[in-house]
Amino acid sequence: MNPPPKLTPEARAAALAKAAASRRFRADIKAQVKTGQMSVRKVLDLAASNEFVGKMRVSALLESLPGVGKIRAQVLMEKMGISFTRRLQGLGKHQVSQLLAEFDAVAQGLKRGKLLVLSGPGGVGKSTVAHRLREVSDFWVSISATTRKSRPNEIEGVDYYFLSDEQFDEKIAHDEFLEWAQFAGARYGTPRMGVETALRSGKNVLLEIEVDGAFQVKRHTSEAVLIFLQPPSWEHLVSRLENRGSDTPERRAHRLELAQSEMASAKDFDLILVNDEVENVVSRLVSLAIH
Repeated sequence: MNPPPKLTPEARAAALAKAAASRRFRADIKAQVKTGQMSVRKVLDLAASNEFVGKMRVSALLESLPGVGKIRAQVLMEKMGISFTRRLQGLGKHQVSQLLAEFDAVAQGLKRGKLLVLSGPGGVGKSTVAHRLREVSDFWVSISATTRKSRPNEIEGVDYYFLSDEQFDEKIAHDEFLEWAQFAGARYGTPRMGVETALRSGKNVLLEIEVDGAFQVKRHTSEAVLIFLQPPSWEHLVSRLENRGSDTPERRAHRLELAQSEMASAKDFDLILVNDEVENVVSRLVSLAIH
């Protein structure tokens, strides 16, 4: 192998200046994409004529899009057959078309979001999975309505919509909930309007609810994909429930009895995922929203 050419101090300085300018230019492009000032189509058009943009990695472009993140970017690129090291200037016509179909449709409000309903027995880790999914993706989070009194640290419209019993009854009468249930003397429900608005705008929606609520959602809308989160083993779930220090022995026994009943419902769900590793479950949920 021949040694690299020796550069004069002037040539080396010029090369360093060009590299710095390239990084600044690409950083500015990514910032504009992140704030919605520049579309994927515009960036791809620039890549055809601008050397700096052409050398941007596809992954860097996708990760700069609002709500996409590294996991969804990887899933999308695998789906489209794009190497994770591919640069924009190296994309084929078919790959460019796939990217535009994915992101132009969302930008124009033409592509409806996916509705995923995550359920499973208490103690299986639904909340942990849902929290992690919200950290790494653009899933829209539904805010529940409840008849219980607000706590000092809770904010109306952020933690819950706090309703009177009369207001809750009225919404039930007008079929304004996708699902609702009673728990510990109060009622909780998922408002239909917020979910529908998010789906229409192209946002993916995750509902983390109990088993009975999941079936209610399915009865209201056939587009819902019911996902049952299952523990690696029954013994694993028993151990988690029995280690809840805040529960009385009677409460633990009730939770185990309920968990057995809920586990028997798994066969009626569209998909069963084993919660062996949170990141694996999150990746699968992101993949389901894309396909």
